[in-house]
Formats: sequence, structure tokens, C-alpha cells
Amino acid sequence: MSKGFRQSQAWLHTWSGLLLGWLLFVVFLTGSVALWREGMNRWMRPELARVESPMTVLAGAQRFLEGKAPDAKSWFITMPGVSAPGAQLFWVPQPNPNEPPGRRGRRDNQALIGADGEPVTARETRGGEFFYRFHFDLYYLPVIWARWLVGIATFMMLVAILTGVVTHKKIFRDFFTLRRAKGQRSWLDGHNATAVLALPFHLMITYTGLVTLMALLMPWATVANYEDERQFFDSLFPYVEAAERSGTPAPLVDLRTLVGDAERRLGGKAGTVEVSQPNDAVALVSVSRASRSMLNSRAPRITYHGTTGAVVWASPAPGPAAVTAGAMIGLHAGRFADTALRCIYFLCGVAGTLMVASGLVLWTVKRREKLPDPTRPHFGFRLVERLNIAVVGGFPFAVGAMLWANRLLPVAMPERAAWEVHVLFIAWGVATLLALLLKPARGWTGLLAATGVLLGVIPLYNIGFTERGLIASVLADDWLPVGVDLTLLVFAAGYLATARAVSRYRPAGPKPRRSPVPTIMATATVAEPAE
Repeated sequence: MSKGFRQSQAWLHTWSGLLLGWLLFVVFLTGSVALWREGMNRWMRPELARVESPMTVLAGAQRFLEGKAPDAKSWFITMPGVSAPGAQLFWVPQPNPNEPPGRRGRRDNQALIGADGEPVTARETRGGEFFYRFHFDLYYLPVIWARWLVGIATFMMLVAILTGVVTHKKIFRDFFTLRRAKGQRSWLDGHNATAVLALPFHLMITYTGLVTLMALLMPWATVANYEDERQFFDSLFPYVEAAERSGTPAPLVDLRTLVGDAERRLGGKAGTVEVSQPNDAVALVSVSRASRSMLNSRAPRITYHGTTGAVVWASPAPGPAAVTAGAMIGLHAGRFADTALRCIYFLCGVAGTLMVASGLVLWTVKRREKLPDPTRPHFGFRLVERLNIAVVGGFPFAVGAMLWANRLLPVAMPERAAWEVHVLFIAWGVATLLALLLKPARGWTGLLAATGVLLGVIPLYNIGFTERGLIASVLADDWLPVGVDLTLLVFAAGYLATARAVSRYRPAGPKPRRSPVPTIMATATVAEPAE
């Protein structure tokens, strides 16, 4: 391989990683957290107990809906899994010709059924769903814009990975080398290690991420074969058309019986139950297999007559293209993974987050040495340096602030879930302001230390002020809250150790024609990765 080709790939690797690197850092971080979104949904509602019997919860859901919305147009029930907080219910009232469309809000037609089968009142939160949606929809932006932006960033990430392999001819040898306190060399060693350690994962997660957005990024096949988007989705996700309500009352069969039969026929646990026109002679009950029980994210479903329990329809076997796309999306989301495999996913996601972060910092470290006067960098360099602090140091700080908002905001506060998210962005804005105003060394040290404190104190707060603290959860053999709290403590220790290393570093003496740089980009060269 010619030296000129490798150098051209080095240029492409650098700029494809830098231009949207800050967005990629946030996407990797939230995607890693989203792997545990069901667990975070329950951890962020410490009032809720662990679900022991999903069928008990389902019976309670049917009982609640029979009393609350017996004549609704449809019911929608999410079956609880091992780590889920319960069954989320949503119902659609019959159309009211006198009511303007869009006036009815979801808060009036949704509920949560707890482990005992009874409706529960828990703090309003978006929980792990926020991290999942933010991973590809961002926030405060129109969804279509956000997905295009994330799609472009993902494509650039794939380019950066492939060109990185070409550029670093000794990358696998360098993986076993980690030199401390060697300035730029230390950052490059860390960047190489986090890249090579999970290289197959990085390639898989980036490529499959593009597959999840393929209908948006490459719509030409859809446009060529379908007259409109509705036809495309009807073909990809077939279903039985619900009939209009007949007006003839008829009791709904026990949903537990239908779900048990559906699980035997579908070969896995049920994920969702949808009832159209309940308590009517034309009622239908559709049961879908849980995506966590299979690799293919396009779950099959089976439909029963709601009053007799007879099977009326089953989803046809998907074609090879649909199976391939569903498996790609399933690989990306990782819902099929058990706890051990999910931990591997999470650790690889953390490695990817560190890879992006170290690459961003390495860019400034390398370019500082090439400046005419490193002690007086130009505006563009200073801006990139401080944006690194704002994103790499500031966003994890903002996540910690959001977790504290989940614990401290009044339970009865209006728009509570939205304000948890607002707190995250307010904290991120404060962190950005500090990054712009403070000297880089102080900005890095302050944000890293503050993040460590925020994350480390939450488990202590849980012990004293919630029913799901470490001690109580261990005694109750409830390991999900224990796992989250211990993870927070591990990351807190990492952030505090990094902040300490940064604060204690003293740059080396002056070199000929070049002065040492007392900034965080020089300081951070000896810091361990924050995660």
C-alpha cells in the first residue's frame, strides 16, 4: 500500500471523525445507556416493585380497562418483562364528531399497572425511553431533520472507522501498547486501544445503524415500487383491518388465555397485546411476540376473535429481504441479548464513546504542536478545544443532573417528565458556558469532578430516601437497582480519578522554540479515560 494512499486516508479519517464528532459522542453515549432502557424505566421510578408474574399484571390490565374504557375503539397493552416497571396501557376512545381532531392528549388515556396487578401512581418520567429516542431523534428538533443529521454522522463514522484501519498500519501491535505520560503518544495509544478492542462491534453497530434509517436515507426502491408510504408499511407490517363497532355487546375473553396460546404458537414471550373494539361482537385481539425473545426486530403476530378466542389471522412468513433488515435492526438494538451479552454490548459502547472522545482530544493535541506559537492559539483552535470540554466533559455532567432531577423534582409537579429533560439541557448549557469562560485545565477538572460527585452520591441518596437502595434491593434479591447503582459508582470513581490526574499534572519544561501549554489538552494527555 503506497504511502500517498495511506496519507490521503489519514486526512479523510481525521476530518470525517472531527466534523460531527461531538454529535457522535452524544449518540454513542445515549445509545449505550439505551441498551438498559427497560431497567432505567424502572430505576427512575423507585416506587415500583419488581414484576414476578406477568400474567397477574395482564389480568390487572384487563380489569382496569374494562372499568375505565370498556367501549374504547382500541386498547394497547405492553407486556412486562423481567426488568420492566409493569404494563403500560394506552387506549383510543371512540371518535367524537363534535371534538376537533388532535385535542385529546395521551395523559387522559394511559396508565401503568404494577407488579400486583393494580394501577400505580409513580413519578412521571421518560426514563430510559429518553436515551433511546435521543439516540436517533435528538431533542427540540423536527424528527426528520434529526434523523438526517444522525444518519450523516453515522455514515461519517463508518468512513472514519474504515479509513482508520487503513491509516494505522501497526494498529494491532499498538493495541498492546499503552504508554503513560507520553503526551500525544499516550492519547494515540488510548485511541487505538479503544478502537481495536471493539472494532467488529464498531463496524457492526455503525453499519446496522445506517440500515435502521435506510428507508429515509435511500428511499428510491420504495418510491419505485410503491405508490405511497402507506402501501410500503402495509406490505412490510401486515395486519388485520379492524371492523367498525357493531353495537352488539359481547364479553371479551380472558386475555391471559389468548396470550398463553399465542406464546405457544409464536415460539416466544408476548410483547404487546392490542384489542380493537373491545366488548363488541366484532372485537379482535392481536398478540405480537416480544422483540427481546428473537433476533429479528420485525416480530410476528397472531390475531384472535375477541369473543370466541378463535384464531382468525397469523402474519405470513416474511421474505428474505425483510428478515435480513429485521435481523440487522435487531443486532443494532440488542433487545434479544441476555444480561451477559448486553453487558458486552454496553462495554463495547463505552469503548466507542471513549474512542470518539479520545479522537477529538487527540486532534487538538496534535495541532497544538504545529502552531506557530502554541501559547497563543488562534480562535478556531480555542473554539474546538473548548467545545471538546463542553461536549466530552459537559454532556455526562448534564446526564448526571437529569438523574438528580428525577430524584428531586416534586412528584406532583406538572410536566415533570419534560422538566427532567429540560434540566439536562440547562445543565449542559451551564457546562458549555463554563467551558468557554474558564481556562481549559480548570474547565476539564471542574466538569469531570462534578460529574463524578453527581453520579457517586445518587446511590447514597437511594439508600436513605427510596425503597430501592443498595441494601434494601440486595435483601429483596432485586438486582436491577443494585446493578444500576453499582454502575453509577464505577463511573463516578472513574471521573473522580480522571479529574484528580488532570489537576495534579504539571507540564514538562520548555522545549527549544516551543513553550509548554498549560491547558487541558496538554494536561489531559496523562489522564485516564473518564469511562
